[in-house]
Amino acid sequence: MRKLVGYTMFWIAVGMVAELFISNILISMLLILFFLLLGYNLFL
Repeated sequence: MRKLVGYTMFWIAVGMVAELFISNILISMLLILFFLLLGYNLFL
């Protein structure tokens, strides 16, 4: 289950990276960093 949640959060972060090209907002960058770190840690 943890791997599935980690995988999902990683792809959410990838989607938010794509969103950065549309609008450059500091909150978006912080959420991307949060989801990447959380997803990576849960996937291990």
